[in-house]
Amino acid sequence: MNKINPAMLDQAVELLKRMISIPSFSREEEFLANFFEKHCRELGLAPRRHQNNVWMLNTHFDPEKQTILLNSHIDTVKPSSAYTRDPFGAVVEDGKLFGLGSNDAGGCVVSLLTVFNYFKDRQDLAFNLVFAATAEEEISGTNGIESLLPHFAKDVGTIMGAIVGEPTSMQMAVAEKGLLVLDCRSEGRSGHAAREEGDNAIYKALNDITWFRDYRFDQTSTLLGPNKMSVTIVNAGTQHNVVPRECTFTVDVRINELYDFESVLSQIRSNVKCEVKPRSTRIKSTSISMDHPLVKAGLALGRPHYGSPTTSDKALMPFPALKIGPGDSARSHTADEYIFIDQIKEGIELYTALLEKVLTP
Repeated sequence: MNKINPAMLDQAVELLKRMISIPSFSREEEFLANFFEKHCRELGLAPRRHQNNVWMLNTHFDPEKQTILLNSHIDTVKPSSAYTRDPFGAVVEDGKLFGLGSNDAGGCVVSLLTVFNYFKDRQDLAFNLVFAATAEEEISGTNGIESLLPHFAKDVGTIMGAIVGEPTSMQMAVAEKGLLVLDCRSEGRSGHAAREEGDNAIYKALNDITWFRDYRFDQTSTLLGPNKMSVTIVNAGTQHNVVPRECTFTVDVRINELYDFESVLSQIRSNVKCEVKPRSTRIKSTSISMDHPLVKAGLALGRPHYGSPTTSDKALMPFPALKIGPGDSARSHTADEYIFIDQIKEGIELYTALLEKVLTP
């Protein structure tokens, strides 16, 4: 594997520092998108803009060729109260770059941009390249990668596969669990707690909550394991002496590739008495074939593969996508977030080597 030019790494790190210094919470990415678009123009690229998404095509784009998408996101969660550092300080200490979004997913963004810039002028590529730095990934919003799909259909044509930059320690996430968030409601009847009155909605909800805790779906995936259901929020009651009429609770459901959302919802509703409403059915489970050129190239480079329990924009892509990137998923959304400089270096090197195998067979 070829080592990168040290200047490429220095430029990527400096770009990430600038990105960290600009707050970019989900749905508030405009200032970072403005900066990122301007930076790309200064690099001699030709960025396009749709809302807070910045994307671009390789110089010698050929409509007769299929395309590979390089994608990661510029939005972040809000910093937790446990931060001991300035979340936007972008300080390097002991080989670590600290700052909100450094690990999730700024390291991926700058690594993929560096690699896109490396390949963009090549005329011998077997596939076109499109790079997209997108918004609203952290909230699975509709104004991120999903909003670019009509533009891709019009201007890019067939996308044969995507590399989705998320912190995976440069391991290949070839499958990803889907996400259903369920809002549940148990209804009883209010009454005075001192008398035998009412029908306590909390007690009715408890039976269903216990079912969510204990139920096991039949099919277990070799990559993603079993489906997992977790009750994460419960709300009920108005005051100590009133039997609650209503109890609401939220269930986080992670679904492997062996089930569709409709069958899971059907099983749930046939077993519980509460009202069950899914917030969305967009974040479906996904997988990419082990025979896909991107995966085969990664395997040839000795990259391990696994199934990911966490979701990403991969779920919104109607084409095969491989999730892989520098950084560690365990550091995402944590206080004093950081990424190792060496991980950015590894990201650039491995992305380059992987694409060399696919783009120049």
